[in-house]
Amino acid sequence: MNFRPRRQDEPEINLIPFIDVLLVVLIFLMLSTTYSKFTEMQLTLPVADTDAQRDYPKELIVTVSAEGAYSVNRLPVAGRSLESVAAALTEGAKAGKDTVIIISADASAKHQAVVTVMEAARRSGLNQITFATQSTTQSGGK
Repeated sequence: MNFRPRRQDEPEINLIPFIDVLLVVLIFLMLSTTYSKFTEMQLTLPVADTDAQRDYPKELIVTVSAEGAYSVNRLPVAGRSLESVAAALTEGAKAGKDTVIIISADASAKHQAVVTVMEAARRSGLNQITFATQSTTQSGGK
């Protein structure tokens, strides 16, 4: 019998497979993580009474119906041509070149009808254009 203590080799830890597994886990976490917007500001907007609206001379509201009919400040435009819309915009612009055009188009209006209003505004020299939208809470949708 041999009672001499055996010489034991120290166990060796190979780090290469360990690093490979960690890189795979890291890539998996990077691809599956969704990033939230924590920098978003929470705002409470003021509420206005719609019955007491004032007439703003720098605003010109152009409405486009689903059929493609135009009205400028609730006055219907006689024709649907570019020239008639441009003439109505020029006539309705009380503040001159500083007038802001608010395009309020029906959701099912043709794209060309909105482009016609934009082109008529350009020809009239009115270059400040914005679009009116309605939030889903106001329209009754979810």
